[in-house]
Order: sequence, then C-alpha cells, then structure tokens
Amino acid sequence: MAQPTGRRPGWGRGAVALAAATLAAPLVAACGGSAGGGVTLTVYYPPEQHFQNVIDQCNEQANGAYHIVDLTAPRDADGQREQMVRRLAAGDTSLDILGVDVTWTPEFASAGWIVPWTGANEAEAKNDVLAGPLASATFDGKLFAATKHTNVQLLWYRDDLVSKPPSTWDEMIADAQQLKSQKKPYKISFTGAQYEGLVVGFNTLTASAGGKLVSDDGTKAVVDDGAVQALAMLKKFATSGVTDAGLSSAQEQQTALLMESGDAAFELNWPYVYASMQQDKPDLFPHFKWTRYPSMTPGGQSRVTIGGENLAISAYSQHKDEAFKAALCLRSPKMQDYSAVNDGVPPTVASVYDAPDMAKAYPMKDDIKAELATAASRPITPAYQNVSTIMQNLLSPPSAIDPQSTAAAMKQAIQDALDSKGVLP
Repeated sequence: MAQPTGRRPGWGRGAVALAAATLAAPLVAACGGSAGGGVTLTVYYPPEQHFQNVIDQCNEQANGAYHIVDLTAPRDADGQREQMVRRLAAGDTSLDILGVDVTWTPEFASAGWIVPWTGANEAEAKNDVLAGPLASATFDGKLFAATKHTNVQLLWYRDDLVSKPPSTWDEMIADAQQLKSQKKPYKISFTGAQYEGLVVGFNTLTASAGGKLVSDDGTKAVVDDGAVQALAMLKKFATSGVTDAGLSSAQEQQTALLMESGDAAFELNWPYVYASMQQDKPDLFPHFKWTRYPSMTPGGQSRVTIGGENLAISAYSQHKDEAFKAALCLRSPKMQDYSAVNDGVPPTVASVYDAPDMAKAYPMKDDIKAELATAASRPITPAYQNVSTIMQNLLSPPSAIDPQSTAAAMKQAIQDALDSKGVLP
C-alpha cells in the first residue's frame, strides 16, 4: 500500500538521488561514535526530498553532542513497516529514531518496541500541537511519539468547469454527470485501488456519516449504520459513470495524474498535489482550486481521515537521551515550517500555520486546519494492519460492494482480526 497516509510521494529526481546516496547509512550507523566525539544516531525515515537538509541543520545545532545519519526506509509503507518490524523484533540496536506512520503507534507501543515520552521531552513534544495529530502519537494514555507532520485530504476542482464546488458527495456526482452530458472533462479522481488509500476514503465516509468501525477501546468490531451508508456511497460513486476506467488500480500518484491530464473535474487527494500541479501543468494550474472534503449529507460536515508521520524512539536504542533531543530538533516548529514549504507536508504545530512563508506555499492552510479540528482516526488497535488488510479486500473493487452483506462480512472479519484470528500482515 504505497503512500497511504498523506506522505508526499517522491516523484522528484532529488528524492531518488537522496535514497541512493543513503544506501550506505547502515555501515555508518554501526559505529557508536561520530567524528566529532558525540554519538551517531540513526533515523529510519521514508524518503522525503529535503529531509537531509533538516538533518544537517540539527547536526549543526547539536555542536558535536550527536550526529544524525539518515537510514532511508523503502518508499512504500508496506516495505517500511516490514523492514522496521523485522529489525525491532530482533532487538536491533542500530535503530534510534523511527519514522512511525500514524497507524503504527498502538502496534509498536503494545509490542514494547518504542518507549514513552516523559518529563520535559514530553512537554516539548506536546507544546502547541494540534489535537488531531497529537492523538495519533498517543496510545493507552501515553505519548509514544513526537508529531513531525500531519495531513488531511481536500476536494480539488477546476473552476473553469465548476463555478461553485459541491459540498456533498451526491452534489459532486451530479455535477460530474452534468459535465459528462455536456461532453466536458467530468471525472472524479479517487484512490480506488486495493490498498490503504481506499481504506482512508472509506474511513472518511464512515466517520462523516457518524459511523464507527471499531469500538473506542479497540476490542470490538462495530461496523454500524454509518459504515453501511459509507459502503452505499462508495457503490453509488463507482457505478455512476463518473470515474476513470482505472479506478480500481488508482493510488495517489495516478489520482493526481488524472487531474493533471485534463480528464478530471474533481480530485480527492492530499495537499501535495497543489505544488505538483503548479510544477507539472502551469497552464492548468490557474484553474486548480480547492475546498473542504465533501460531506455525506446536506448541511453536514465531513470528518476527514488524518495522515502523517511521527518520530518514536526505539526501545533498543543505546543512546535514548540523545535520540530524544535529536527527534525534538527534527520536528521542531522551525523544521516543520521548512518541511511544509519545501516538501509539502503540513505541520502539526499550530503556530507554524501563521509563519510568513506558509501563506504562499499553503494558500489552503485554513481549510487544512479546519479539517484537522474534526479529523477522524482510523481504528486505534494494535491489530490495525490486519484490520486494514481485511477492509482492502472487502472494499475492492468498489463497484462490487453490496452495502448490507459487505458490512456483515466486514464486521465478522474485523472481529476475527481483533481476536488474533485469520489474516496475518
């Protein structure tokens, strides 16, 4: 499941070059000390084009107390988790700071692979952090990671085709059908492939309908009427003649490219697509606008699934004190501002949204903050990987969904996953 939670896909040459340049990092990380006399710390983190610049700034600020080395993780989330789990399960002491997807916190914390943040470190990590992102780093009442960046999806549309953006899914589908009848670009671009991106969309629809998939304590499958409504909307969307033929194989990149190709009138995707459109299609960019994610009902409000990345400290790190300090630097307000502007990853610290350079890079920042205020989390359970795999299978292809029977099958399968039966990650 590539890039499912709001990480910006690394399309640029710089990201590829950075990944290649850091392949030798494990050899460096094997040493306990650095040339400057301090300890060497590894940060296991997915490709982010300008992250090395962040590391360089933190190394300079450390004044020799530590030296951070980037151990670049695989590009896709499945590969990241697989490699990290294998190394942590083996008690690998060469990992210090871990880039943790927002859905992994309960699993890693329950397994004892990451340690809680306490005292002054916890206070600094929580300072001025928005509620939604902070919840994604918390499990069982404890903070297990420091938030680095967050994300929510928006509705992107072309204002040369749509004078007033739709506020509900039904309106969006009707608008697309009208454009189609006028032989204009009409498609709604959506992540419909069998991967985490489809789960993100379904979870947003479920939460927006007031529904729930798993109980708050993470022990019982719920899959209530709100989930049935979400399934019905996915079915309607997929069979209304407003999607691309490649819906069932579309991930974030394909979703963005469909809009850039000029074939789509609407796109449901993360904010990084704004910069991508500006760079790739400058002729179309002036008509590329945004609004809040559509709701399920007129007058209702969408609750959009939160994404992002947090920084956790490995339980097996031999340099935990330095690792906490380094992680705090890597996700400091200053660095979040830099990463937001240069890598398209929205900050978790509220005050960063008011930074002068954010207005130009993030003209949609107010809508992002508004959605974060009511953001939805995916089911919070150590078994989330299994739960997600089950939902991916049952939701794909969306056109084959039968709301009632799919919901019943999903509820039973999720309960089996919560009870450690059936599907394995």
